[in-house]
Amino acid sequence: MPNGPLSLPARLYLLAWDTRTAEVTAAARLHHLVRAGALTELAQRCLLVDEDGIATPADLDSLTGDAVLDGLLELVRESRPHRWQTWVTLHARVTLDAVREQLTAEGCLRAEKKRVLGVFPSVEHVLARADVVDALRAGARQVLEGPVPVAEVSDRDAAVVALAAAAELPTLVPGKDRKRLHARVAELTERSGAAAPALRKVVTEVHSAVTASRTAAAAATGS
Repeated sequence: MPNGPLSLPARLYLLAWDTRTAEVTAAARLHHLVRAGALTELAQRCLLVDEDGIATPADLDSLTGDAVLDGLLELVRESRPHRWQTWVTLHARVTLDAVREQLTAEGCLRAEKKRVLGVFPSVEHVLARADVVDALRAGARQVLEGPVPVAEVSDRDAAVVALAAAAELPTLVPGKDRKRLHARVAELTERSGAAAPALRKVVTEVHSAVTASRTAAAAATGS
């Protein structure tokens, strides 16, 4: 495992990797999913709070020590007020890029230089630690399938699985399993915000934004 527990956005990014093909799935909406994970973790840590539907920093000084989460906190502090749903998509690739850099520094990814059309320099990130992804997926599948009661699942684990399901990550929730697992996912979504009524509202809004992002991406690709 990398240095310390992985943040929600980092876990969601890694869960999108298919270790059989060494490719990222759900790429068209992955940046929204990763941003949703960062928002959820900041809300669970009470560093972002809800004020009449607006994502609001709890104070001007607190930091998490995680570069991805702190980068988003700084962005929210320096921007005009926005609703949670807006923050799921607004400048979301900034958070995705930060997660890639973080996971590359920790050895989960490897940056490889290449040239587009044989001329333009570019960097491609490839998976370097398939074992970490496989372990994360096995843990997430246990949360998704049971047998542990939802009430005994941590709010962080519940949030990862519920968000991944909302985005319909095929690496975690294959299409054939979605209907069967619908009730369990709904319970995990509720569990993600169980700490307080205000957090429950935030989680619901963030999940709704991820679902909308998934629908929009599917419409754009015709799938």
